[in-house]
Order: sequence, then structure tokens, then C-alpha cells
Amino acid sequence: MTDTRALAAQALADVALRGASLREAIERSAPRLADPRDRALLTALLNEGARWWLRFDAALDGLLAQPLKRKEPAVHALLVLGLVQLEILELADYAAVAATVEAARALKRPRLAGLVNAVLRRWQREREARLAELDARPETRHAHPAWLAEAIARDWPAQAEAVLAADNREPPLMLRANHRRTTREALLERLRSDGHTAEPHAWLADGIMLPHSVDVTRLPGFAAGLFAVQDGAAQVAADLAGVRDGQRVLDACAAPGGKACHLLERADVALTALESDAKRAGRIRQNLDRLGLAAELAIGDAGDPAAWWDGRPFDRILIDAPCSATGVLRRRPDVRLHRRAADIPALAAQQRRILAALWPLLAPGGRLVYVTCSLLRAENEAIVGEWLAAQPDAQAVAFTLPEGQAASPGWQLLPGDGDLDGMYYAVLAKGTAGQL
Repeated sequence: MTDTRALAAQALADVALRGASLREAIERSAPRLADPRDRALLTALLNEGARWWLRFDAALDGLLAQPLKRKEPAVHALLVLGLVQLEILELADYAAVAATVEAARALKRPRLAGLVNAVLRRWQREREARLAELDARPETRHAHPAWLAEAIARDWPAQAEAVLAADNREPPLMLRANHRRTTREALLERLRSDGHTAEPHAWLADGIMLPHSVDVTRLPGFAAGLFAVQDGAAQVAADLAGVRDGQRVLDACAAPGGKACHLLERADVALTALESDAKRAGRIRQNLDRLGLAAELAIGDAGDPAAWWDGRPFDRILIDAPCSATGVLRRRPDVRLHRRAADIPALAAQQRRILAALWPLLAPGGRLVYVTCSLLRAENEAIVGEWLAAQPDAQAVAFTLPEGQAASPGWQLLPGDGDLDGMYYAVLAKGTAGQL
């Protein structure tokens, strides 16, 4: 029998201290647990452990006489998870402490079981003072790296506290009804009749919200391709693209294929889904097949069209640009552990390169939708504004969304707006002002 907390501690140490992907850590660890309740606990521990690592890792600095991170990384991660159980998951104190101590033994570190018990008991005795210390600094109050907390405060001063808080709330599960096979109303009825709390999103035509994450493969209609899992912020891209029957469409940087599938559900278009990573491209094919959709898959670099483009222009181009992912921390909490301030200039350079390479592929009168899941102006307005200033045949298309912030150019959803992820959008039309 596998100890759930011990398994979670090993996986969290890989994520927080060795740079492993949280999603892959969960996918690797969960199959080792037979009981669905244990798998659910593992997922909760890893998600919240990654989300709150920067808070409780800092707390351990004041609770341990000697650091454990280098010599005993799994035990250090186990202590973080002990604090997560007490403060975030709010498990019963006795059960959380006793089970965490037992997990130290399951990790074959029985000599450290007493230390684990002592540290967690000390936290309980000194809790109020320790929490006050952590709350005194933005990076430990909200468990964000200092550079990111400062960047959000600089770029979004009036919204910064709300953004940081939103990043630490559990996001709803968002589905997208596949209009090729059902309607949103029919899917809502089917979900509700199966006992699920499901509501239509207030202003997304295809979006359905469930309050908590579930095993989507067990939801009615999954195998039949009646829906896809896609945050509502990503669903906005299809609205902005405005595809029509007969158009040629390019979805650049397309994996895992959510936006490509949504475009295909909206109109009969000839769509090319481009992805540089062949392994990730396989996920596009899986999604297309389950949803009953067809597209041409191309493996290649969006910044080097000569290697894959057939020379025929596209009526619509969607660039879901590689970015810092700073808008999706609530859904991908490990990003805050892996992203560095030094990454931003390189990402911006990649964004410029892709935009410059793909613009010539757009037909006159066509539309390019530039999207990132970033909050940072250096990846968003700065990139698009620079392009517009240098490109006489590029015109910004003005639009608004029911929620979010006007950007110059474009529009920014901040985490929590409409209960959606953070995402930036700009729409560019090709042609001079007199032609559009």
C-alpha cells in the first residue's frame, strides 16, 4: 500500500526543487494509488503545495534549526505539505499531523519523524505570530516570487492585490460545448441530470462552469466528444477570430489544440494546426479525433514558415504566442516556481519573431489574433504596439469584452475577471486604413 502523503512529498520535491512539471508529476504519481479518494487527496496536496510553496517554504526557515532542502528534499516538501494541510486544506489538526509524521516513516526516514512532529506542533503553538510574519511581505502573503509581485504591481497597480488573491483561489472547471455534436442547453441538461452542478457562463456562448475539478473522463458525453475542457478566457479567441465558412485558417503554436478545435466547431474552414513539438502535436490529434473534427497538422517553427508553408495566404491567423504564463497561475500554480524575471526578454524576442514571420502569410483584408496568457505589458501591448508602429498595413481592430481592462492596443482579462484566467488579446487587420 502506498502512502499518499509520502508520494505527494516526493512529487512536490521534484516540482519545487528540481523544476519538474506539476501536471506530469500528477500524471506520473496518481496511477500508483488505487482508491479514487487517495488520488483526489494527492491532486489537492500537489496543487496546493505548489500554489503555496513560497509561503510555507519561507515559514520553515524560521522553524528549522538546520535546513533540510538539500539533504532531505522529500522531508522538506512533506513539512510544506503538513502546513498546507493545516492552513489551506483545513484538515483536522490531529489527523493532519499524525498522518504527516507517519508519511516520514513511509519515506524511510523514521529518524526524522520526531522532527516532523516537533515542527508541526511548534507551528500550531506559534501560528498567529508566524502568519503575521508571512503576511508582512507580498511575496509570502500571496506566495508569488518577489519579481512577479513587483511586476504585477507595476503593470496593474489598481488591481494588483486582487490579481494576487485571485491566483490563489481554486478555478472552476470550464467546459466548451461542441456545437458540431450538441448544444450548450442540451449538454447542461445532461450534466445536471447526472447530478452535477453546471451553469452557463454569463457571456461566453459555449462555456459551461462546474464549481470544482472532477475526472472529466467520467462526465456524461466526454467519450462522445460533446465537449472539451477549456478555460473561458481561451474560448474568447474564437469570438475574436470571426471565422467564416470556406476560409483558410492557421493556428500557430496550436498544442494542445483547444483553440483550433473551437474554430473548427464554429465554421467549415480549412485549418492548419502548427506545432513545433511533435509529442505535443499528438495531443492535438487526440482532441480532434474525440471531437470529430478534421485539420491539417504541421510540425514546424512558427518563426520559420519557409519550412512548412505552401505559399497560399491565410484569411485568419491565430498566434497563441509562447509566453510567461503569468495569467494562469491559479490553474498552473507551478509556473510561479519555475518562471524567472530573466525569461521575459527572451520570450518577448520570440513573440516579435513569430509575429514578424507570420504577418506576410495573412491575406489582404485578413485578420490576425494575437493572444498570450500573460499579464505583463512587456509581452502584450509592447509587442503589438511596436509592430503596429512599424507596419503600415497593420491596423488594430477595436473591441471590448464584458469584463477586463482596455489595453493599448488590445484587451486584458486579469485572473478572476468573469471567473476566467488572465489573458491578453489583440486583433490586427491587414490593409491600409482606406482599405478596411
